[in-house]
Amino acid sequence: MSLNQKDLALMEMAYSLAEKGRGRTSPNPCVGAVVVKNGQIIGWGYHQEAGQPHAEIIALERAGRQVKEATLYLTMEPCIHQGRTPPCIDRLIDSGLKKVVISAYDPNPLVFKKGVARLRAAGIQVVIGALSELNQQLNEAYIKYITSGLPLVALKVALSLDGKVATVSGQSKWISSEESRFFVQNLRTEYDAVLVGINTVLKDNPLLTIRLESQAKKRWHRVILDSRLRFPVQARMLKKPEEGQVLIFSGPGISRRRIKKLGEKGAEVVQVPAASGQVDLKAVLQVLGSRQISSVLVEGGAEILTSFLQSKLADKAFFFLSPKLIGGEKALTPFEGPGVNSMAKALKLRRVRHFTINKDIIIEGYF
Repeated sequence: MSLNQKDLALMEMAYSLAEKGRGRTSPNPCVGAVVVKNGQIIGWGYHQEAGQPHAEIIALERAGRQVKEATLYLTMEPCIHQGRTPPCIDRLIDSGLKKVVISAYDPNPLVFKKGVARLRAAGIQVVIGALSELNQQLNEAYIKYITSGLPLVALKVALSLDGKVATVSGQSKWISSEESRFFVQNLRTEYDAVLVGINTVLKDNPLLTIRLESQAKKRWHRVILDSRLRFPVQARMLKKPEEGQVLIFSGPGISRRRIKKLGEKGAEVVQVPAASGQVDLKAVLQVLGSRQISSVLVEGGAEILTSFLQSKLADKAFFFLSPKLIGGEKALTPFEGPGVNSMAKALKLRRVRHFTINKDIIIEGYF
């Protein structure tokens, strides 16, 4: 069944609604819905946060009794299982809808194609696939998490024009502009957690919070990689536990007394395998996934960035390129270690886009 321009415009409207939930629905997807009858919009909605009603239920409630013989435009296949909310499929079938236009299947194995099959079995016309590429972009973290059990990993790197992430003395404040740093605050709102290494904590004593009033209630985690548990009990981030749970990943054999002391300050220490002074990154991501943390923004220094790049555990990256020259043979770059011995083995970014903020150039791409 083909779709016309009006159908596509209505699906775009549903996606505009879905965008409103960005960064708030994890571990659920962002979903938008629009109900139309006789060419008029009679209902609309979006999933606002996990545990709250789904987009299609909100749209149906707005439409009320008019929903009979109407068409629903939905960005993702309706759920058929009991989660924090009841399954949506029964409500849709009972509503009297004539047609449902769905952008994308839900990759969750519990739902995949089953919701569409239920609708068709109930005699409702179903069209699938409209603007599905928008769903891939909007729900990339959900898709990675629900299909692998691991969070989407994005690297955030501020570097100079000559590729340095700090001076020879280790100073990195500030390579990028104030406007770029504000953009990073907004970027954090799209992720469930921020991750840094212990060296960043010891050097900068950061809060790692989201300093936007509109995101005060966001579910937020501050993840620290610290194989020897050197995390200071007087760290600033422990003074504001309400601004994000502090998760410290250490290696085995750590003093129970020190673990208890940090616990009393509100931090949680999680022990995972470690080797050569570094915790096992795959194990860290598995633990985060088991806690329904579906996306992580890595803001660590050269050592952490290199570890993720060498292990090929990063999904994407944001490079903030500042028009400054730092120099210094010993000044660190985002990808240290032995490097590759041929261009054929160089890591490549795909689906690259770029834009500017003030005088900085931001390059976004996928590995």
